[in-house]
Amino acid sequence: MFLTRSEYDRGVNTFSPEGRLFQVEYAIEAIKLGSTAIGISTSEGVVLAVEKRITSSLMVPSTVEKIVEVDKHIGCATSGLMADARTLIERARVECQNHWFVYNERMSIESCAQAVSTLAIQFGDSSDGDGGAAAMSRPFGVAILFAGVEDGKPQLWHMDPSGTYVRHSAKAIGSGCEGAQQNLKDKYTPEISLSDAIDLALDTLKQVMEEKLNSTSVEVMTMTPQKEFYMFTKEEVEEHINKLA
Repeated sequence: MFLTRSEYDRGVNTFSPEGRLFQVEYAIEAIKLGSTAIGISTSEGVVLAVEKRITSSLMVPSTVEKIVEVDKHIGCATSGLMADARTLIERARVECQNHWFVYNERMSIESCAQAVSTLAIQFGDSSDGDGGAAAMSRPFGVAILFAGVEDGKPQLWHMDPSGTYVRHSAKAIGSGCEGAQQNLKDKYTPEISLSDAIDLALDTLKQVMEEKLNSTSVEVMTMTPQKEFYMFTKEEVEEHINKLA
Protein backbone atom coordinates (compact mmCIF):
# COMPACT_ATOMS: atom_id res chain seq x y z
CA MET A 1 0.00 0.00 0.00
CA PHE A 2 1.44 3.39 -1.02
CA LEU A 3 1.87 6.16 1.50
CA THR A 4 0.23 9.54 0.96
CA ARG A 5 2.12 12.51 -0.45
CA SER A 6 2.45 14.11 2.99
CA GLU A 7 4.22 11.00 4.28
CA TYR A 8 6.71 10.99 1.40
CA ASP A 9 7.69 14.64 1.82
CA ARG A 10 8.72 14.33 5.48
CA GLY A 11 12.21 13.07 4.68
CA VAL A 12 14.57 14.86 2.31
CA ASN A 13 15.92 11.51 1.03
CA THR A 14 12.59 9.73 0.54
CA PHE A 15 11.57 9.10 -3.06
CA SER A 16 7.87 8.85 -3.90
CA PRO A 17 6.68 5.89 -6.03
CA GLU A 18 6.83 8.23 -9.05
CA GLY A 19 10.52 8.88 -8.35
CA ARG A 20 10.08 12.43 -7.02
CA LEU A 21 11.80 14.19 -4.12
CA PHE A 22 9.07 16.46 -2.81
CA GLN A 23 11.34 18.51 -0.54
CA VAL A 24 13.47 19.51 -3.53
CA GLU A 25 10.33 20.39 -5.50
CA TYR A 26 9.11 22.52 -2.59
CA ALA A 27 12.45 24.35 -2.53
CA ILE A 28 12.13 25.05 -6.27
CA GLU A 29 8.61 26.39 -5.65
CA ALA A 30 9.99 28.65 -2.89
CA ILE A 31 12.22 30.32 -5.49
CA LYS A 32 9.12 31.25 -7.49
CA LEU A 33 8.14 33.48 -4.55
CA GLY A 34 11.44 35.35 -4.78
CA SER A 35 12.32 38.40 -6.86
CA THR A 36 12.89 37.97 -10.58
CA ALA A 37 16.48 37.79 -11.86
CA ILE A 38 17.57 37.70 -15.50
CA GLY A 39 20.92 36.77 -16.99
CA ILE A 40 21.88 37.20 -20.66
CA SER A 41 25.19 36.10 -22.15
CA THR A 42 26.59 37.80 -25.26
CA SER A 43 29.89 37.66 -27.12
CA GLU A 44 30.84 40.98 -25.44
CA GLY A 45 29.90 40.06 -21.87
CA VAL A 46 27.16 38.93 -19.48
CA VAL A 47 24.30 41.05 -18.12
CA LEU A 48 22.55 40.40 -14.81
CA ALA A 49 19.40 42.41 -13.99
CA VAL A 50 17.48 41.75 -10.78
CA GLU A 51 14.28 43.04 -9.24
CA LYS A 52 14.71 44.55 -5.76
CA ARG A 53 11.60 44.37 -3.61
CA ILE A 54 11.48 47.27 -1.15
CA THR A 55 8.53 46.18 1.02
CA SER A 56 8.60 49.19 3.35
CA SER A 57 9.40 52.88 2.99
CA LEU A 58 11.45 52.52 6.17
CA MET A 59 13.85 50.03 4.54
CA VAL A 60 17.22 51.27 3.30
CA PRO A 61 17.26 50.10 -0.37
CA SER A 62 21.08 49.90 -0.57
CA THR A 63 21.12 47.12 2.07
CA VAL A 64 19.05 44.79 -0.15
CA GLU A 65 21.75 43.08 -2.22
CA LYS A 66 20.57 40.85 -5.04
CA ILE A 67 23.77 40.94 -7.12
CA VAL A 68 27.10 40.28 -5.43
CA GLU A 69 30.74 39.91 -6.45
CA VAL A 70 32.19 36.45 -5.79
CA ASP A 71 35.59 37.17 -7.35
CA LYS A 72 36.86 39.79 -9.78
CA HIS A 73 35.83 37.59 -12.70
CA ILE A 74 32.65 36.07 -11.21
CA GLY A 75 29.43 37.73 -10.08
CA CYS A 76 26.10 36.18 -9.16
CA ALA A 77 22.43 37.01 -8.85
CA THR A 78 20.16 35.11 -6.45
CA SER A 79 16.45 34.49 -6.02
CA GLY A 80 14.75 32.80 -3.08
CA LEU A 81 15.63 32.79 0.61
CA MET A 82 18.33 35.42 1.15
CA ALA A 83 19.74 33.72 4.26
CA ASP A 84 20.35 30.57 2.19
CA ALA A 85 21.80 32.67 -0.63
CA ARG A 86 24.37 34.28 1.69
CA THR A 87 25.53 30.85 2.86
CA LEU A 88 26.09 29.65 -0.71
CA ILE A 89 27.75 32.91 -1.77
CA GLU A 90 30.14 32.66 1.16
CA ARG A 91 31.05 29.13 0.04
CA ALA A 92 31.64 30.37 -3.52
CA ARG A 93 33.94 33.15 -2.28
CA VAL A 94 35.93 30.81 -0.05
CA GLU A 95 36.35 28.27 -2.86
CA CYS A 96 37.58 30.97 -5.27
CA GLN A 97 40.10 32.27 -2.75
CA ASN A 98 41.34 28.78 -1.88
CA HIS A 99 41.80 27.99 -5.57
CA TRP A 100 43.80 31.20 -6.02
CA PHE A 101 46.08 30.46 -3.05
CA VAL A 102 46.67 26.81 -3.97
CA TYR A 103 46.97 26.99 -7.75
CA ASN A 104 47.86 30.67 -8.33
CA GLU A 105 45.15 30.95 -10.96
CA ARG A 106 41.56 32.05 -11.12
CA MET A 107 38.86 29.46 -10.55
CA SER A 108 36.76 28.58 -13.59
CA ILE A 109 33.10 29.55 -13.48
CA GLU A 110 32.01 25.93 -13.89
CA SER A 111 34.24 24.82 -11.00
CA CYS A 112 32.80 27.57 -8.80
CA ALA A 113 29.24 26.49 -9.66
CA GLN A 114 30.22 22.87 -9.00
CA ALA A 115 31.66 23.74 -5.58
CA VAL A 116 28.46 25.52 -4.57
CA SER A 117 26.27 22.71 -5.91
CA THR A 118 28.29 20.23 -3.84
CA LEU A 119 27.21 22.13 -0.72
CA ALA A 120 23.63 22.45 -2.01
CA ILE A 121 23.29 18.68 -2.49
CA GLN A 122 24.51 17.88 1.02
CA PHE A 123 20.93 17.79 2.25
CA GLY A 124 21.15 14.13 1.22
CA ASP A 125 24.04 13.39 3.59
CA SER A 126 23.54 11.87 7.02
CA SER A 127 25.62 12.87 10.03
CA ASP A 128 26.90 9.28 10.48
CA GLY A 129 30.60 8.92 9.82
CA ASP A 130 31.00 12.59 8.99
CA GLY A 131 33.05 13.56 11.99
CA GLY A 132 29.94 14.38 13.96
CA ALA A 133 28.88 17.18 11.58
CA ALA A 134 25.16 17.87 11.71
CA ALA A 135 23.18 16.85 8.64
CA MET A 136 21.23 19.54 6.78
CA SER A 137 17.54 19.47 7.57
CA ARG A 138 16.34 20.68 4.15
CA PRO A 139 17.52 21.74 0.69
CA PHE A 140 18.59 25.36 0.16
CA GLY A 141 15.66 27.41 -1.13
CA VAL A 142 17.67 29.52 -3.53
CA ALA A 143 18.61 29.58 -7.23
CA ILE A 144 21.78 31.31 -8.43
CA LEU A 145 22.90 32.78 -11.75
CA PHE A 146 26.70 32.83 -12.09
CA ALA A 147 28.11 35.36 -14.58
CA GLY A 148 31.81 35.22 -15.35
CA VAL A 149 34.63 35.69 -17.82
CA GLU A 150 37.01 32.82 -18.54
CA ASP A 151 39.88 33.12 -21.06
CA GLY A 152 38.26 36.29 -22.34
CA LYS A 153 34.95 34.55 -23.03
CA PRO A 154 31.75 35.37 -21.05
CA GLN A 155 29.75 32.55 -19.46
CA LEU A 156 26.38 32.26 -17.69
CA TRP A 157 25.57 29.33 -15.40
CA HIS A 158 22.40 28.50 -13.47
CA MET A 159 22.15 26.38 -10.31
CA ASP A 160 18.95 25.23 -8.59
CA PRO A 161 18.19 23.59 -5.18
CA SER A 162 18.70 20.07 -6.58
CA GLY A 163 22.39 20.92 -7.04
CA THR A 164 22.06 20.86 -10.83
CA TYR A 165 24.14 23.47 -12.66
CA VAL A 166 23.76 24.16 -16.38
CA ARG A 167 25.24 26.74 -18.75
CA HIS A 168 22.74 29.04 -20.49
CA SER A 169 22.73 31.77 -23.12
CA ALA A 170 19.85 33.49 -21.30
CA LYS A 171 18.01 32.50 -18.13
CA ALA A 172 15.31 33.90 -15.82
CA ILE A 173 14.66 32.84 -12.21
CA GLY A 174 12.21 34.00 -9.55
CA SER A 175 8.52 34.85 -9.44
CA GLY A 176 8.21 36.07 -13.01
CA CYS A 177 10.52 33.44 -14.51
CA GLU A 178 7.96 31.76 -16.79
CA GLY A 179 6.88 34.91 -18.61
CA ALA A 180 10.42 36.28 -18.60
CA GLN A 181 11.90 33.05 -19.99
CA GLN A 182 9.37 33.02 -22.82
CA ASN A 183 10.21 36.63 -23.67
CA LEU A 184 13.91 35.78 -23.72
CA LYS A 185 13.24 32.82 -26.04
CA ASP A 186 11.36 35.09 -28.44
CA LYS A 187 13.84 37.98 -28.50
CA TYR A 188 17.29 36.59 -27.72
CA THR A 189 19.74 36.01 -30.57
CA PRO A 190 23.38 34.85 -30.34
CA GLU A 191 24.45 38.03 -32.18
CA ILE A 192 22.88 40.40 -29.61
CA SER A 193 25.11 43.24 -28.41
CA LEU A 194 25.79 43.96 -24.74
CA SER A 195 23.84 47.23 -24.86
CA ASP A 196 20.84 45.52 -26.47
CA ALA A 197 21.07 42.71 -23.90
CA ILE A 198 20.82 45.27 -21.09
CA ASP A 199 17.74 46.78 -22.74
CA LEU A 200 16.22 43.32 -23.26
CA ALA A 201 16.82 42.36 -19.61
CA LEU A 202 15.25 45.59 -18.32
CA ASP A 203 12.34 45.38 -20.77
CA THR A 204 11.68 41.79 -19.68
CA LEU A 205 11.76 42.82 -16.01
CA LYS A 206 9.38 45.68 -16.78
CA GLN A 207 6.83 43.19 -18.17
CA VAL A 208 6.89 40.80 -15.19
CA MET A 209 7.47 43.15 -12.23
CA GLU A 210 4.59 44.34 -10.09
CA GLU A 211 6.46 47.47 -8.98
CA LYS A 212 7.37 50.32 -11.31
CA LEU A 213 10.75 49.90 -12.98
CA ASN A 214 13.24 52.46 -11.60
CA SER A 215 16.80 52.68 -10.29
CA THR A 216 15.63 51.78 -6.77
CA SER A 217 13.65 48.67 -7.72
CA VAL A 218 16.25 47.08 -9.99
CA GLU A 219 19.98 46.31 -9.99
CA VAL A 220 22.11 45.83 -13.12
CA MET A 221 25.58 44.36 -13.46
CA THR A 222 27.77 43.56 -16.43
CA MET A 223 30.70 41.15 -16.62
CA THR A 224 33.06 41.91 -19.51
CA PRO A 225 36.66 40.93 -20.33
CA GLN A 226 37.65 44.61 -20.12
CA LYS A 227 35.93 45.81 -16.91
CA GLU A 228 35.10 42.41 -15.39
CA PHE A 229 32.59 42.87 -12.52
CA TYR A 230 30.89 46.24 -12.99
CA MET A 231 27.85 47.38 -11.00
CA PHE A 232 25.73 50.07 -12.64
CA THR A 233 25.15 53.32 -10.77
CA LYS A 234 21.60 54.59 -10.26
CA GLU A 235 22.17 57.20 -12.97
CA GLU A 236 23.27 54.56 -15.49
CA VAL A 237 20.27 52.36 -14.67
CA GLU A 238 17.90 55.32 -15.10
CA GLU A 239 19.54 56.13 -18.43
CA HIS A 240 18.79 52.65 -19.78
CA ILE A 241 15.25 52.69 -18.32
CA ASN A 242 14.54 56.00 -20.05
CA LYS A 243 15.58 54.44 -23.37
CA LEU A 244 12.76 51.89 -22.95
CA ALA A 245 10.07 54.54 -22.54
